[in-house]
Amino acid sequence: MKAQLCRTLGAPDTLRHEDIDDPVPGPGEVLVEVHASGVNFPDGLIVAGNYQTKPPLPFVPGSEAAGVVRTVGEGVTGIAVGSRVLAFCGMGGYAEQVVVSAQMVFPIPDAMSYTDAAGFAVTYGTSCHGLVDRADLRAGETLLVLGASGGVGLTAVEIGKALGARVIAAASSPEKLELCRSHGADETIDYSGEDLKERVATLTDGGVDVVYDPVGGDHAQAAVRSLAWGGRYLTVGYASGDIPRVGLNRLLVCSGSVHGVLWGAWAKRNPERNGDNMNRLFGWYERGALHPHVSAAYPLSDAAAALDVVMGRRALGKVVLTSVAD
Repeated sequence: MKAQLCRTLGAPDTLRHEDIDDPVPGPGEVLVEVHASGVNFPDGLIVAGNYQTKPPLPFVPGSEAAGVVRTVGEGVTGIAVGSRVLAFCGMGGYAEQVVVSAQMVFPIPDAMSYTDAAGFAVTYGTSCHGLVDRADLRAGETLLVLGASGGVGLTAVEIGKALGARVIAAASSPEKLELCRSHGADETIDYSGEDLKERVATLTDGGVDVVYDPVGGDHAQAAVRSLAWGGRYLTVGYASGDIPRVGLNRLLVCSGSVHGVLWGAWAKRNPERNGDNMNRLFGWYERGALHPHVSAAYPLSDAAAALDVVMGRRALGKVVLTSVAD
């Protein structure tokens, strides 16, 4: 089969489109014929050797995929050959086939396309876990989303609205903010030209209840200082490349808290609860509350170009790869 192989750590263009052996599922595993794969920021960090996960070389990156179940391993029940599924594979998604733990494979709604499904697990899974399990976001509360037009940020906007929150989306251009409004944002902040803390103060009476931050960098401190009493700050990632330092004194005076959001590791430790979250997300999708925004689809052979767009923070919404299997 064809796959994108990382033989040398570095920039996205170090990936090579090569023939490798077909994978074989072991006990408790499922073989999925890949029709589309999601491209995520951590994929690029892994390829560069800058992520907490450091697989031995060579390896196939790609943490999520969608396609058709072709074979199931010993002991697998509840997943039929021929099922249309999405899968959180952790590694191996940039390929025509991938082997995945059966606990991380989910049948998708009939109306869901493979491109929608390929970009669903990581982004919506992360935002649902962060906003529901970590922040316990309630209807009527106010949510501030940083990097709100990105792959994961846009899902936080939609899930916040589905939970009944008032959503303030912050991004760096009018085009990005317009995308956020089209996905349900109630208010927007252009932090390329507006002071984040001052704008939040104008839009709220005492600050925001939850901050969702997949960016880090310079705006983190202002976001923490914008928390209301009992506010919760979710640190989701550091797309800016800068791990921020925030003033803990602000958390003290507002009785606030910081929560780390590492969905993939949590999902492996809590497969039943993660399954409940996925079913809830599929229900929202079928009711039209979630609208995955796939801004670009590249053939599997152009994975380096797709990953470069994501790592350069030029993507609006989600970028996916489409396999020749499609």
